[in-house]
Amino acid sequence: MLDDSTICAIATPAGSGAIAMVRLSGKDTYKIAGKLIRFQAEKKDITSLPPNTIHLADITNEGELIDDVMVSLYRAPRSYTGEDMIEISCHGAYYIQQKILEALVKSGARLAEPGEFTLRAFLNGKMDLSQAEAVADLIASTSAASHKVAMNQMRGGFSSELSKLREQLLNFISLIELELDFSEEDVEFADRKELFSLVRKIQAMIWEMADSFRLGNVIKNGVPVAITGKTNVGKSTLLNALLHDDRAIVSEIAGTTRDVIEDLISIDGISFRFIDTAGLRQAADTIESIGIEKTFEKINQAYIVLYVIDAAQKIEEIDRLAGKIKKRLEGSDRKLFILLNKIDFLTDKHLETIRDLNNFKNLDENDQVLYISASYGDNVDQLASLLVDTIKKENTQENDVVITNARHFEALVNAGDAINRVHEGMKTGLSSDLLAQDIRQVLHYLGEITGEVTTDEILGNIFSKFCIGK
Repeated sequence: MLDDSTICAIATPAGSGAIAMVRLSGKDTYKIAGKLIRFQAEKKDITSLPPNTIHLADITNEGELIDDVMVSLYRAPRSYTGEDMIEISCHGAYYIQQKILEALVKSGARLAEPGEFTLRAFLNGKMDLSQAEAVADLIASTSAASHKVAMNQMRGGFSSELSKLREQLLNFISLIELELDFSEEDVEFADRKELFSLVRKIQAMIWEMADSFRLGNVIKNGVPVAITGKTNVGKSTLLNALLHDDRAIVSEIAGTTRDVIEDLISIDGISFRFIDTAGLRQAADTIESIGIEKTFEKINQAYIVLYVIDAAQKIEEIDRLAGKIKKRLEGSDRKLFILLNKIDFLTDKHLETIRDLNNFKNLDENDQVLYISASYGDNVDQLASLLVDTIKKENTQENDVVITNARHFEALVNAGDAINRVHEGMKTGLSSDLLAQDIRQVLHYLGEITGEVTTDEILGNIFSKFCIGK
């Protein structure tokens, strides 16, 4: 996919600002830029200036001065793309940006395709494919958590783990294939006990990384939190309290929320996507019935479920509702918080009674039960802190590898299935040639992630989603 043309693009967001940046990369970068740029301090040709330096210059188009610019010079291979590269920082007027781009194209460059600068960085060995994809994630990050995950992956945290796995497997498959060359002598070069131990270790690592995808996906896109419960228990009031905004209509009329309301907020560096759902009851009409159906859909999609119960009810009813939601989520990996709301209406005696979980059949100390007043904000901050802690506990170590990319997840699952076959084959005494075939499959799928095994179609699909100029 790599051609020898010189590409150019505006690398900053569209519109006007204080400054903008135009990128130029390829074998004719200095030849093209030399036609347009005149340095104000150095009376030298652009090709004689040292790389990795910045210079004040004039940029012209057919003799017409366009702007005063700062020009950053890079020489292959010490640049983002691995090619000769120049970045022109100009004033941010849209007219100036377009005039510079027009001048570069007239002088021999062509407009870059989406993600083509990063594609060239990958093809020139400046980064592997998973690191290149992390560039897009880093640009799109909207919270401290998503930024941290993308930064770790771009710095090679994920690639490093995969390289270790592939290197160990390559060592063993080379010995196994050597055995095949000497099959008539019936010799073993690969220690089967050592290989079996390695296979089990790799199994655990692959599936651990694959299992992290659910957490990584919600960190990347915002943790989906469904606020659910019966009508008039204070779900919309709670949403407004969490968002510090009157996002949802609050009314004493049951069934006010008939559709799903969603909003995104960052709490302590983690994005949460709160979803206020229609109250669970026997629907009064078709529209409300559709809203309740959507409620169950959102519960199934949520990572965390906040089940709101009116604390002013009899303790038997609270216990029944708590047991009902726990049974519904039984066996799933969703996190459940049971929120006893409207504590501002309770007498001290009633509050003391419901705080003692021994008074309930369906609740115990292992359940996350909070006592709140959404109307007055009582303990809402505590709820927000618990939500953050829930996500942070899933990723406790600073250098944990968390998978955020669906393509990586699919490849890991395929690699996991292949390594499982290797494990079963070793237990049943499978022949070396068949073992080698399954190990090659593991290597293939791991190589797909880093780009050691890839196709033009895959690359085209990945980089087409990048912004132009990156």
